[in-house]
Amino acid sequence: MSANPKYSPMPDKRLIVIEKGQKRGRTLRKGSVIAEVGRHICFNAAVLDSFDVKGFKPLHYDMLVLCAAIEFADRRWKRPLGWRRTFDVAIPVIDLKTWQKPEVLKALQGVLNHLTGDAWRWTFVQAKNLSPIGTRQMPLDFGKAKTFAVAYSDGLDSRAVSALSGSEAEALCIRVAGNRQRRKNGDSYFTQIPFKVKGYRGNESSFRSRGFQFAAVTAIAAQLSGVTRVIVPESGQGALGPVLLPLHNIYADYRNHPTFFRKMERFIKAVLGYRVRFEQPRLWSTKGQTLRAFLNMVGKSEQHLTSTHSCWQTRRVVNVGGRKQCGLCAACLLRRLSLHAAGVNEAPGTYIVSDLAASDAADALSVIPQKADRDIMVEYGSVGARHLQHLADMSVLPDENIRVHASQISAAISENYEDTLKKLRTMLITHAEEWRAFLSAQGDQSFLKSWMDGGRNG
Repeated sequence: MSANPKYSPMPDKRLIVIEKGQKRGRTLRKGSVIAEVGRHICFNAAVLDSFDVKGFKPLHYDMLVLCAAIEFADRRWKRPLGWRRTFDVAIPVIDLKTWQKPEVLKALQGVLNHLTGDAWRWTFVQAKNLSPIGTRQMPLDFGKAKTFAVAYSDGLDSRAVSALSGSEAEALCIRVAGNRQRRKNGDSYFTQIPFKVKGYRGNESSFRSRGFQFAAVTAIAAQLSGVTRVIVPESGQGALGPVLLPLHNIYADYRNHPTFFRKMERFIKAVLGYRVRFEQPRLWSTKGQTLRAFLNMVGKSEQHLTSTHSCWQTRRVVNVGGRKQCGLCAACLLRRLSLHAAGVNEAPGTYIVSDLAASDAADALSVIPQKADRDIMVEYGSVGARHLQHLADMSVLPDENIRVHASQISAAISENYEDTLKKLRTMLITHAEEWRAFLSAQGDQSFLKSWMDGGRNG
């Protein structure tokens, strides 16, 4: 059964997910790509068995296969210049009756189309293996005192907002990662995600569907533990900035935007019959304000923040004299800006590109051995810096220039439009003040200032 309207464009990306050991059909349409469970979608049995808690259903396993299939498709096919792709995905599911409900198909298509900017068609078929979970041994101890769930990463917002939202005993922290991660000082409890996707050749790096994966897996954990509140840790710049200022010719990034979470809530309710609420307690705060609030808590120190990781760059770029953060990508710049606003000084050597006060970007990047990598860093850094500058510039725009954004947000969070506009304006003003202070701290000769004045290479 398909979720697509009658007049949808013909799909040009076809993915067929098959069960482990299943033979490929002879009537596959030309151009179809196969993803086999056990080969391309790999479940870690030890981790999957840990989900042996009361209430775990085959439907949850179907959801995990769905998340993996979406990741495979999203990463497998490179985007065209016009951004939009059209997918046709067939997936074997255990609970076929649920997945064929019109409201489930409509909600699934709606949330993914909005999130990724692509068009998705779905065909669900009956799975032959109705017991894929295997022998269960170690139950996942969610505990009885959990009051909220949070998709937990290694970043500043996750560390700070999970603590600000409640005690460690109350937080169900779910780390969306393929490999087991060591707990660090200040970490709340987390568990590992039980699947890994491979074989997609990494043709596309945008990976907008990761937001769906984060939300879906966290919602499963929330339902299993009887929690209805899901905390989204992203602060204002990260949640709203990518939609307020989308890059040229690139679809706006809704991964942490309220409109995405409202659509995700509708999908979760339709498919799981469970009502969760994705809350964004720091939506109107800058990351710097969030970090200051964290440091004002009893028992919290700067070390709890400096032990986190924010960098987007590949290992080849940052493995210079040990694993570090690049210091210049958009994520690193926002991190450094926010820690500066919170009055936190990081240790020397934290970043590959450590000296932002250098007058010549070439000098600051000289530690990176490969010219191609240095060129990539200049591109990432200049784009990221200008994004932060343009976000600051929005603070002085007239109301009519941000009215459409305030209207969209107010509808999504069910708040009065005027109040939303005022809060959005205040967040932008605070960001502008923090950004100006950060640039000033680098000095008048900083290559960052040169970039703001129109130069890119210092």
